[in-house]
Amino acid sequence: MASRAVTPTPAAEAPEADRLGRPARRRPVRPPRPGEHRRARGRGRLAALAAACVLVVLVIYGALSYLQPFAGEGEGSVRVTIPRGAGVGEIADILDENGVVSSALFFNARATLGGRRGDLKPGSYTLKEGMSYAAALDVLAVGPPRNIVNVSVIEGQGRREIAASLKDAGLEGDYLEATRRSPRLNLARYDAQSARDLEGFLFPATYELRRGASMRTLVDKQLEAFKRQFAQVDLGFARRKNLTAYDVLIIASMVEREAQLDDERPKIASVIYNRLSRGEPLGIDATTRFETNDFSKPLTASVLARDTPYNTRTNQGLPPGPIGNPGIESMKAAARPAETGFLFYVRKPCVQGEHAFSETLEEFEADAARYNAERERLGGRSPEDC
Repeated sequence: MASRAVTPTPAAEAPEADRLGRPARRRPVRPPRPGEHRRARGRGRLAALAAACVLVVLVIYGALSYLQPFAGEGEGSVRVTIPRGAGVGEIADILDENGVVSSALFFNARATLGGRRGDLKPGSYTLKEGMSYAAALDVLAVGPPRNIVNVSVIEGQGRREIAASLKDAGLEGDYLEATRRSPRLNLARYDAQSARDLEGFLFPATYELRRGASMRTLVDKQLEAFKRQFAQVDLGFARRKNLTAYDVLIIASMVEREAQLDDERPKIASVIYNRLSRGEPLGIDATTRFETNDFSKPLTASVLARDTPYNTRTNQGLPPGPIGNPGIESMKAAARPAETGFLFYVRKPCVQGEHAFSETLEEFEADAARYNAERERLGGRSPEDC
């Protein structure tokens, strides 16, 4: 009779037995120590209490941030421009970055909970630092004052260019006449007794004025801005080079016309300093363009050959005065140029606003040849975007 095979149960599966078939030993259960259950319940209650406290703090903080019982109308003044089409999130960020409100997040929440997301209007505002959310929302819901105009003066522009741009600005008077002289500016303080007018001192920025205000009001604001900004400029290096404050302003106006990239301003200023120290003509055609009031058409050989005070190809030294109104970065570069041996620069082809700088005439001619070759390839068009 055939025997039937029996499959043994694996030791790991045998309940309550070790591998030798003996009953497994159970580890004795330790009875709780006195008070242990009470301590566990106490720790649970403490954790719940801590969580509740945190929740209460968050609720109180959120309520205070929403209601802002200690925030008022703010103080000082902050100029803020809300772009057309800006959403509440972008508006909140602008206000937060300028210190108008304390939190972009809670301003956004306040506008949302108050149902005012669609009330905020674009435009230029004069707000205050530390305004309550409610106060800021009220101002933005009304919109910018209708009798206020914002006048933007672009860096580098000259008096005649500024006057043309103000034709429809809503101001009264003659800008060119208003910028001949002003009791608000002591030209002698800047070694500018020889200045024919206020060219160079008319600081470029955006100014808020009442519609119908006089051009003289705008000029007063520009002169005050210039005095504040120029006071930041360290003239020590320039004075050691026997340059006056007015000389620095003239150099700054040329740098502003020539440079499109901020990091090139000190380099262009260094070329001017190096040429002045060697007694070589500056060769900056922007001075001739200023004199002829032509900043767009190509300069002809006959114009560049004229012996006029502003022709820096035929005359050594600086032109008689600034050729525009520079910004603060060009002023600083003109007062403290980079330390280089550069004597030349020319536009690089196919690169927006960048120049090739060189120390020798041979290097310059090679750079100029590359530029002219690309220009010729484009049929005479400026090779900026190739």
